[in-house]
Amino acid sequence: MTLAKLIPLAFVMIAGPQILSAIFLATTKNWRRNSAAFVAGAAISITTIVTLAFLLSTGASDQGASGNTLDIVFMLLLLAAGAHTFLTRKTSKPPKWMGELETAQPKRAFRLGFLLLGVFPTDILTGIAVGGSVARAGDAWWQVLPFVLLTLLFIASPALLLVVLGQRGERLLPKIRDWMNDNSWIVSEVVIGLFVVITASSLAS
Repeated sequence: MTLAKLIPLAFVMIAGPQILSAIFLATTKNWRRNSAAFVAGAAISITTIVTLAFLLSTGASDQGASGNTLDIVFMLLLLAAGAHTFLTRKTSKPPKWMGELETAQPKRAFRLGFLLLGVFPTDILTGIAVGGSVARAGDAWWQVLPFVLLTLLFIASPALLLVVLGQRGERLLPKIRDWMNDNSWIVSEVVIGLFVVITASSLAS
């Protein structure tokens, strides 16, 4: 997995409610513990998904199976999801639970990180793509780790921004949060578009 492939894949993992949740948690009173718990939950779920995909793809490769059929199914589902997101853009709203994150505690932040980065549909597809790609290339399992670490770096970026910028970061994050909250459909379309490009590239190769 080259850096050129890792960056868009890691971006797909976090773009959407994942990074928005990270921003919300970074604006809470207990932001250090909440952000750390969120990243810890994400680390466990991401590593689990890509590891399972790696092991399953290794077995499939040994039997001569092809991933093209699955890629085509993913492509069709993504195109349908993209069309639905665009058509419902004026009525779509962020989930109600997102507004409750301002009072979240570390336990809830950990659970949210685990669920959003592990069982969210686009993240499952991305994790499968990464683990499967590494396995089909005949590489060792540890080569999925750069993807995991880069994704965690992205998801931790709101908290890191506070550490680096201090009060300027405290003023900037709410503005970013509000914009993403009001334009969530744009973020969703970007994620779907990136994944369509990645899947098309996989099919072409």
